[in-house]
Amino acid sequence: MDQTALFVVQGLNALALSALLLFIALGLTLVFGIMRIVNFAHGAVYMLGAYVGATAGQATGSFWLAIPAAAVAAALLGWLFERLAFRPLYGREGTAFLLVTFGLALCLTEAIRLTWGADARRLEPPEFLGGVVFVLDEPFPSYRLFLIAAGIVAAGGLWLVLHRTRLGLLIRAVSQNPAMAGALGVDVRLLRGAVFAIGCGLAGAGGVLAVPLITAYVGMGASVVIDAFVVVMIGGMGSFVGTVAGSALVAATQTFGNFYLPEMALGITYALMIVVLLLRPGGLFGEEE
Repeated sequence: MDQTALFVVQGLNALALSALLLFIALGLTLVFGIMRIVNFAHGAVYMLGAYVGATAGQATGSFWLAIPAAAVAAALLGWLFERLAFRPLYGREGTAFLLVTFGLALCLTEAIRLTWGADARRLEPPEFLGGVVFVLDEPFPSYRLFLIAAGIVAAGGLWLVLHRTRLGLLIRAVSQNPAMAGALGVDVRLLRGAVFAIGCGLAGAGGVLAVPLITAYVGMGASVVIDAFVVVMIGGMGSFVGTVAGSALVAATQTFGNFYLPEMALGITYALMIVVLLLRPGGLFGEEE
């Protein structure tokens, strides 16, 4: 393969992986930005989205119905999590949330195993996304191009919501000073629930979008949530721009690392995170607290 074509194809693979990471990392950073909660259950929610989406797609025969089904199911679960598990803990130390989210992750993983069993679930993309396109005379899966487009739409849509709508204005106000926002009449509890639901909905959508590539299996959320935490640590916890940049860096490191230095790819990713945190403890675009 020509070196230029190889670089372009691997670059597109990195963008596709970056798009998948974005769906879960954007939810993580959104929740942390407004609620200061590091959500260890996010990977399990991602896995739930994969199973619900695969089931909905098989039942309806429509890949396009599977995506909103997964996103809505994950969002509803996120809303319940916030209302029943997190709301009584506001005002306590952050370790309380760590323990609760870790426990929720274990419970949700076991619930998924009991509901769907240990067998993997597949979901086929539409026929027109199941083929290949040629990039510099080299075949490249059409579905990965779709993932890149989906990641751009998700990131762009969330940016527009945060910066061009009243809801985004209220979210940013609560993230900066919830007490003052509440004093001015903002329903902080309702907004926190909505933010947690949006974050989980993004993770659920990312889960179902990953199924055509890797299938849905018990435990799939564990590895991806680690990558997502690396993304937000590199970019900066709570930073939208940092999450986008971090996902691109992590995806590029893993893609090119797995191709050129497969034995060292994971170590290179963590080394990148360590170097960034040593130079900027708050991440590339975050603030040190």
